[in-house]
Amino acid sequence: MAEVEGSNFPHAPAQWTPDDAIGRARQEKLELAEDHWEMLRALQEFFARHDGEPTINKRELHDALEEKFHRKGGLRYLYEIFPGGPVAQGCRLAGLKVPEGAVDKAFGSVS
Repeated sequence: MAEVEGSNFPHAPAQWTPDDAIGRARQEKLELAEDHWEMLRALQEFFARHDGEPTINKRELHDALEEKFHRKGGLRYLYEIFPGGPVAQGCRLAGLKVPEGAVDKAFGSVS
């Protein structure tokens, strides 16, 4: 795994550290590789760009992730590396509030 430092995450929430993500990932039985870190940076950047908006537009977020990771397979690929849902699990690891509708209590992660 590439070295991970806090400076690699310019849009991270104030109290979040890469160690937080590593600990949470262990709890969720996930080993973080460079693509995971790239996704966490992408989520943090998206949320920073939309700071102050009342809610995160899930469709816009999905479209942004699809575009960013298109060369690797887009959302399909992200579901492979984030089995708990790229948005739901990714946000938990990135220290971000999971957007409403990303988890269906009866079904599990839907985004």
